[in-house]
Amino acid sequence: MAGLFDKKVETYLQARPTYPSEWYSMLAACTSNSQAGIGIIHYVHTPQSMSMDEMVALMGGENHVDLITVATAMHWFDLPVFYKLAKRRLCKPGGILAIYNDMVLSPKFHTISKCPHEKSSHFWHAGAKYVIDWYRNLPFPFESVGLGYEGKPMQLEIPKELCSKTFALAKEQGLDLLSREVIKELESSWRGPNKVRTVIYKSFMLVGTV
Repeated sequence: MAGLFDKKVETYLQARPTYPSEWYSMLAACTSNSQAGIGIIHYVHTPQSMSMDEMVALMGGENHVDLITVATAMHWFDLPVFYKLAKRRLCKPGGILAIYNDMVLSPKFHTISKCPHEKSSHFWHAGAKYVIDWYRNLPFPFESVGLGYEGKPMQLEIPKELCSKTFALAKEQGLDLLSREVIKELESSWRGPNKVRTVIYKSFMLVGTV
């Protein structure tokens, strides 16, 4: 399923909102040194064949990091495995895990997209249900720090300017998810192929400590 996004990377990046800087400031305030310092960031590939002990060792050992963040990705994870790994990696006490995601909230476009979402639901990854429910049903076995907790994520609206040409209309696996009626309704609501409109995204976040 993740591979579907590879075909329209530029469009995907244009359409996604940027998470607000104040969220990062709040997360920094939760960590032990109250700073959001970023040094050298490098990617380390961890194949599925790697054991958890090997992964922990590769990333620096146990009880080693103040903050782990997961943006727009939690629904792809094996939750029990990830939570166990996070608890081993985070400093104790006080290590922080923060996860967040977003969905379009603007009523008109949310209504239009409801039908394609329902028609395509059986193609989704099983974890997508957590995103659709705004993480309200996502298991999150960490102690709250006041920035959302299991069953009640912190929420924030993020405005995002979009142009209709950023929407990709595609057919996947032989199913046309956008009927002519839906396309016409979207075009009518957008009022022009190059018109810039502001769409509201609802972002939701869970933050906890070990």
